[in-house]
Amino acid sequence: MARIHAAAFMSQRPWSAEEFHRLRDDPMVTLVTRPEGFALFRSVPPEAELLTLAVLPAHRRQGIATALLAEADPLLAGAGITSVFLEVAAGNTAAIALYDKLGFQQTGHRANYYRHPDGTRDDAVLMARQIPAQSPNGLRKS
Repeated sequence: MARIHAAAFMSQRPWSAEEFHRLRDDPMVTLVTRPEGFALFRSVPPEAELLTLAVLPAHRRQGIATALLAEADPLLAGAGITSVFLEVAAGNTAAIALYDKLGFQQTGHRANYYRHPDGTRDDAVLMARQIPAQSPNGLRKS
């Protein structure tokens, strides 16, 4: 995961393997993985925060991020999560467009939230969406 995260977020400090090990051991963390990427959530029911969503650059725009988030929905719903929130760099227009497409709505803004290795800063856009409810048999309710 540290290798994927470093490749996906070259303009930010990548998270270390040790940080990922600690997160994986946390019972409040949900992890969805594929060889090309992963999504990591921390939950405090009824909410979860998308901590990071990383896809290797060579595999972007192939539906992997969408698939990771779709795979996470039933896991989160099964844990009593009804909504997910996230922060995304205001300059990351591709990620904002993806989250918009997946039903996230902009809920706020944090000035100078992200610090880059070169000392520059970027604002954060706050976004949130509801998790589709699950029926007892695991299927989504309409």
